Amino acid sequence: MLHQFAPPVERLGLAAFRTGQEALHGVAWMGPATVFPQAVGLGATWNPELLRRVGEAVSTEVRAMRARDPRVGLNVWAPVVNPLRDPRWGRNEEGYAEDPSLTAALATAYTRGLRGDHPEVWRTAPVLKHWLAHNNETLRDTSSASVPPRVLHEYDLPAFRGPVRGGAVAGVMPAYNLVNGVPNHLSPYLAEELRRWTERELVVCSDAAAPSNLAGSQGYCADHEEALAAALRAGVDSFTDHDQDAGPTIARLRGALRRGLIDEGHIGTAVRRLLLMRAALGEFDPESDPYAGTGPESFDTPAHRALALEAAEQAVVLLKNDGLLPLRDSGGAAEAGGTDGSGTGSGTAGEPGEHGGAPTVTVLGPLADVCKRDWYSGDFLRSVTPREGLAERLGAHRVRHESGDDRVLLHCAAGGVLRVPAGAPDRTPADEGSFNPAHTAARTDLPPVTADAEGTVLALTDWGGGVLTLRAPDGRYLSVAGDGYVRASAERPGGWVVRETFALEPRDGGRLLLRHLATGHPCVLTPDGLRAAPAAPEPDPPAAHPAERGLFTLEVVERGEDAVARAAAAAGTAVVVLGNDPHINGRETEDRTTLRLPDAQRRLWRAARAANPRTVLALTSSYPYAVPDADAELAAVVWTAHGGQAAGTALARVLFGDVSPAGRLPQTWYASDDDLPGLFDYDIIGARATYLYSGAAPLYPFGHGLSYSRFAYTDLAVVRDGDDLTVTLSVTNTGETAADEVVQLYARAEEPRVPRPDRQWVASERRRLAPGERGRFRFTVPVAALGHHDVAHGRWTTDPGRYTLLAGASSADVRLTARVIVDGPPPAPRPVVRRGLAADAYDSASNVRLVDRAPGRDGAVTPADGAAPARLAFRACDFGPGDGPGGGPGGEPATALLTVARTGPGAARIELALAGPAPLGAVDIPRTGEEGDRHPYRTVEVPLERTPRGVRDLLVTVRGAARLARIDFRLRDAPREPSRAAAPR
Repeated sequence: MLHQFAPPVERLGLAAFRTGQEALHGVAWMGPATVFPQAVGLGATWNPELLRRVGEAVSTEVRAMRARDPRVGLNVWAPVVNPLRDPRWGRNEEGYAEDPSLTAALATAYTRGLRGDHPEVWRTAPVLKHWLAHNNETLRDTSSASVPPRVLHEYDLPAFRGPVRGGAVAGVMPAYNLVNGVPNHLSPYLAEELRRWTERELVVCSDAAAPSNLAGSQGYCADHEEALAAALRAGVDSFTDHDQDAGPTIARLRGALRRGLIDEGHIGTAVRRLLLMRAALGEFDPESDPYAGTGPESFDTPAHRALALEAAEQAVVLLKNDGLLPLRDSGGAAEAGGTDGSGTGSGTAGEPGEHGGAPTVTVLGPLADVCKRDWYSGDFLRSVTPREGLAERLGAHRVRHESGDDRVLLHCAAGGVLRVPAGAPDRTPADEGSFNPAHTAARTDLPPVTADAEGTVLALTDWGGGVLTLRAPDGRYLSVAGDGYVRASAERPGGWVVRETFALEPRDGGRLLLRHLATGHPCVLTPDGLRAAPAAPEPDPPAAHPAERGLFTLEVVERGEDAVARAAAAAGTAVVVLGNDPHINGRETEDRTTLRLPDAQRRLWRAARAANPRTVLALTSSYPYAVPDADAELAAVVWTAHGGQAAGTALARVLFGDVSPAGRLPQTWYASDDDLPGLFDYDIIGARATYLYSGAAPLYPFGHGLSYSRFAYTDLAVVRDGDDLTVTLSVTNTGETAADEVVQLYARAEEPRVPRPDRQWVASERRRLAPGERGRFRFTVPVAALGHHDVAHGRWTTDPGRYTLLAGASSADVRLTARVIVDGPPPAPRPVVRRGLAADAYDSASNVRLVDRAPGRDGAVTPADGAAPARLAFRACDFGPGDGPGGGPGGEPATALLTVARTGPGAARIELALAGPAPLGAVDIPRTGEEGDRHPYRTVEVPLERTPRGVRDLLVTVRGAARLARIDFRLRDAPREPSRAAAPR
């Protein structure tokens, strides 16, 4: 029962059960389902109530699909609540927001929808992903996020804590990575934090193959039996490993049981948690299960289709508008117009075209006529592309389309031109409706690409970073099956390993090598067709004919930007739809390396703009881009995440003013890569990262989004009521268009004693207001929301002092402010003599990496760059009264006891000083363990040159291969608690 696929227990009447049904924005991997916008798009709605309704629809479809397919599970792995710290993260599309509290609010709403409203029985059982501090795909199973306690408690944990305390979460899934040197599947915070937030027995489900990583790629445990035992003891209840084969997992757990690494109590605890979750789903009392009768009539309902459209409309963010939008359809029955907040914005769709004098729109770009799925999408039951949405709105005869792909011929150096044989597939790809699309078998029932004298003109799409796709004239993508042959067999790029991407690499004489990226093999023309095969060593001297079979020259029949310019010039308005394919250039397993829009796409919008100044850029992507040039040169820019099945209809309705846009950015859009810290730098405070701390001027700030109307903010008032602040204000729609406004409330500490956010989201509300309507908004903000994690005392605290509340339309568009005074005693100094110092509880540091100090325990520090020292500052340390020379107990010299380890060759040294500086003492760290000992910590005594007295700042320098876990002091006449030198923290 501890494996993902638990078998039936017939003697107890227990059916088979599996944990894990993907349901991030619709039911995934189980065939056709209602597809809602990506999670980051749902985040852009800033509308918890909408997310609750989406969760309700998704869980209803889970139940309806399970009625016809028992493989559909009721333990759903959703939502993802990792705050979107870095927009280059490959899985950016899966999270809700950059702010942890906004993430928590949205996730709480979605899980409530997934859970259902019945007081006892859950419609589905949501599991939050991915515990903890997980924002990189590069080295995701071996990298360790260095997360200081303040960042952990103020940024990463709150995103999980909110929905868990909201009462609709069944469990969590640990992430692949390590945090502070400890694998997340052994995280001490599962017991110390997660399980203390609720009285409910939460289930912890491992991520796929992660249990094997503990003794495998991570090498953290000596063997797999030790690894699984450690995970079970840490709190992992269900092991997702070796797909449906439970054998290896159970054998390892039995071995651990025989060795005494676990006992029956550990197993019983995990089984109890799993059975309680199954009981909550109504499995053991089906007659009392209100959802047991959910059938096909509850699937793909008109209400679900309408909700998918509503969500897609609410997710559209108007980034810039110089009056071009909304477009007016003067050639049809409907007209729309409005204002963008800076002036009246309306215009006809364009000049009269060739079809009956009505203005025309041309929709351009690689995403103009496609709805993209991502890794966690279901298959589309129905979908509307941007072209189709505009055609619905205007009539097909008034909408033109051009993809902007280069049309090319690939000439073989050995003779002939690549040709796609005639004949389209007569069935859908093998991954349709499969349980696990990672197991997709590529098509082999079509003839391979070959060569002849004429060849086939292929559509080449350049996705940036040297990645391209090639399509046949009928729209099929060139792909490579297991036999290595290249065929035009795929409807779209997809699968765990994307087999439809290639690169063209320059060779001598202007020739090119065509490399298949999934296999890494060059494509070589063989007598049986084009094949991606391992490169054979070239003879010396090279043989002309065999080598030339793998070389090509590229003939561009028509450049994409030329076709785009021609189409844009012929229409009244050009809508250029650019962005990403969610399976290419940023996805699970692959981070982005840049925020830049691919150069090929930049050429497309520039060509359209040069040909037609009435050009709208519609960015459709899983993440932000740095597009300062587009912002400067184009009249209108909109963004939406991949919007699901109704994306095209929603975009058309927003462009033509049927809906006033009110989406808000859930994360900052930066102007340049230079505005970001390193991908692996999780210390957002030290790195000055995210909207909370960044000093960079953003291109579009967190919370940004324009409207077709205008709103006036007045009458901000703040009243303290016990532990809460009641904040009220009025907002009036002063424009001529009914529109939603997202009223945002932020807080700032005015004179903080530690670094605090420049402004921090505390509340928001999205509400529709008619022209002239005045709405009164009321927010309840806990005073604790103004606080921070006090590292000196290991607790949450709200310092006394002045705070400012800021109300407005974004984090940068502040309309009103109000001051509030928080009373209370000043913060006490650190009781360092009584309690000592945990090394990771510093106030500030440089060149520090946090590491583990015992198996499954974090809390030690070491230099991040071994060539430079790590420097730590501990502020306001209370060494006791007086300034005399003093000494230790009984008159011996004052000493510091350091819990340290030396983990490598070379010098290792730790130095202590008081701010001033006034040196206290130093010690060279001897070898502290045997070869291969991962945690060779021991206590080293350092005689102090003087006895520190009073409240002083302590400075610590760590050099070389030293690790410092703890500092304790032995001073004369100083009150002390029992020594913690050997304690975990």
